[in-house]
Amino acid sequence: MMKDGKTNRTRIIGLRLTPEEFDKIKRKWKASTCQKLSDYIRRLLFEKPIITTYRNKTEDDAIAELSRLRTELNRIGNNYNQVVKRLHTLQNLDEFKRWFISYEVEKRTLSNKVEEIKKHMQKLVEKWLQS
Repeated sequence: MMKDGKTNRTRIIGLRLTPEEFDKIKRKWKASTCQKLSDYIRRLLFEKPIITTYRNKTEDDAIAELSRLRTELNRIGNNYNQVVKRLHTLQNLDEFKRWFISYEVEKRTLSNKVEEIKKHMQKLVEKWLQS
């Protein structure tokens, strides 16, 4: 043992694997919480517990949906900002009318997306509470 409590590992074991064998080990290592492959192999060799992670399809789907909605909201927000900037440059009534119509469409789109997010979040909360 070294002074700082870490083990001084000086011995190396060489091991040759087929690409398929290595891929199998790598997949299992990536599914674990081990940060390093050497730590994963050491735990296997010395029969220490290995914590594996799992994917929850419901959560994965929710994250994908929220990501999609976030992208859409960002797009709508950018459009809204452009419209507001344009408003500051309008010179006559016709331009203002066109802007107002455009604004109403964006406002409706934003409102619909916000409602969609609320419904999706409510579904997530209900699923989470059932667990």
